[in-house]
Amino acid sequence: MRNTRALAVAGAAVAALGLSAPAAVAWDTPSNITALPSVIARGGQLTITVDGCRGGGTATSNAFSPTQLSPVGGGGKGNEGGRGGTGSGSGTARGTATINSNARPGSYDITVDCNGRRMTKPQAFTVIGGVRGGIGGSSTTGATPTDVAIGGGLVAAAVVGGGVFWMRRRAERRI
Repeated sequence: MRNTRALAVAGAAVAALGLSAPAAVAWDTPSNITALPSVIARGGQLTITVDGCRGGGTATSNAFSPTQLSPVGGGGKGNEGGRGGTGSGSGTARGTATINSNARPGSYDITVDCNGRRMTKPQAFTVIGGVRGGIGGSSTTGATPTDVAIGGGLVAAAVVGGGVFWMRRRAERRI
């Protein structure tokens, strides 16, 4: 009986230690950098959130100018969930970056300098090409001669078909 209790206590201790280790390591991994939206057009605003960045920091990328990250929230655990963080604030920092109008379409990394640490999240967001606006979504000057011929043919066929239908109905009433 004593062996069973000792084994159960040892198993519980190992499980508690094993479950707490990933949460402690998670503060330093690049997966703690979140960029929303993950797909954005040039000139759009990107919200960057970093966990474990209590005092704020700076986010940089080739697609936007360096952006200041400010601490978010009040005291206690805040957004840390069950991570058991300490200190004032939630341990999360957030900032908004504007994508450069000349950024090339493709995936971009985000590098964050925070609390004396440097973290990089590869391919954090994707820039897509912008929309050509101002000309009504079209770059042609109007209907081509082919378009006019097709449209005219359809209208003529509708008129002839309607006339034949009307004449047949009229002839049926006389009988």
